[in-house]
Amino acid sequence: DYVYHAVVVIFLEFFAWGLLTTPMLTVLHETFPQHTFLMNGLIQGVKGLLSFMSAPLIGALSDVWGRRSFLLITVFFTCAPIPLMRLSPWWYFAMISMSGAFSVTFSVIFAYVADVTDERERSTAYGLVSATFAASLVTSPAIGAYLSAWYGDNLVVLLATLIALADICFILLAVPESLPEKMRLNTWGTPISWEQADPFASLRKVGQDSTVLLICITVFLSYLPEAGQYSSFFLYLRQVVNFSSTTIAVFIGVVGILSIVAQTLFLTLLMRYLGNKNTVLLGLGFQILQLAWYGFGSEPWMMWAAGAVAAVSSITFPAVSALVSQSADPDKQGVVQGMITGIRGLCNGLGPALYGFIFFLFNVELNTMDPIQGEYNIDPLPLHSPTEVHSPPQALIPGPPFLLGACTVVIAFLVALFIPEKTSCSSSASELSVSDKPHPDTPTSACI
Repeated sequence: DYVYHAVVVIFLEFFAWGLLTTPMLTVLHETFPQHTFLMNGLIQGVKGLLSFMSAPLIGALSDVWGRRSFLLITVFFTCAPIPLMRLSPWWYFAMISMSGAFSVTFSVIFAYVADVTDERERSTAYGLVSATFAASLVTSPAIGAYLSAWYGDNLVVLLATLIALADICFILLAVPESLPEKMRLNTWGTPISWEQADPFASLRKVGQDSTVLLICITVFLSYLPEAGQYSSFFLYLRQVVNFSSTTIAVFIGVVGILSIVAQTLFLTLLMRYLGNKNTVLLGLGFQILQLAWYGFGSEPWMMWAAGAVAAVSSITFPAVSALVSQSADPDKQGVVQGMITGIRGLCNGLGPALYGFIFFLFNVELNTMDPIQGEYNIDPLPLHSPTEVHSPPQALIPGPPFLLGACTVVIAFLVALFIPEKTSCSSSASELSVSDKPHPDTPTSACI
């Protein structure tokens, strides 16, 4: 099954980066001791902006030249900064910023999955890819922290580099091309017109489709708070809710495992009985609930309950990817998935800055490095209490950014209500099908 090629590529790439979670915090603090998270926000912001600009172009080119070559390019450039971490921190952070132009593996992977599945299977396949991403992030940071504590950062960076090389070799040796030959140019040497490769022309055509436009707005409004939450949530748990380092590690593991179950078994059942659009709406509803719970919650049990809800809300992204895939012709899968990935990249830049600014406005100072350095210890019973937080002890709203995030997801929910159900359309895309390659059935929704 070709879907498993996509699963392996995603797992190896994000497992390599997950290993570097602890070493990266060390290097970040050593390189920028005065303005650690300001510089981190700037680096991620540049990376996110470049992803936003490049993802539709790379997706459009993959629609013309095929997926395999662009899988190789995106994985190579995404992982290129890894060995620089111990060689030259300044070059490492510069490369991370610039790698945003190619850090769009998800758009090519989802287009690849669209090529090799029919519509009935696609949401399940997207759920499997997203669950694999979650699995890599659940396992690798803990392994990286353990190896870093016992053997040093150099070994972790070497291991991550070797895993990234294994991913590149896997694409070269084992991953077949998924795009039917009639839908792509035969060789890289064949010239293509700017009209074929121009992402803005593709974006204009996609933007004229109200369904895809509504989905893109939904993705932006729902992923913006999610990206901000990733950047500060574990510090928030440590300092505001007084979770120990060990408890945070267990929390990540439990929520991650629940997310994997939600994105495989739960998502498949929901898609079968509720349909695509209703599954997206349900995921957004759970996201509103968990953000509001994080915003108002101050007791540890509330965080655990909200974490379980957050795991269920993780069904939103694979369901949205399946929905936008159904709304596009087979020869436009790359550009529409590129749009979604680009919007997520932009959110990855804007979200952390937005959350940091709101914490600043409400005088909630997350003293970044002290608690994180405490997490390097493998000791299961930390002796030191969490750093004091400079916020009112009886704050009415312990987590104001989470509450604002809930409001933006409410707007996303309202926008998603207007996404039309699938409608039939005459399709000439079926002429593009070939018998010797797996390919999606002709979409029956609003076509681009």
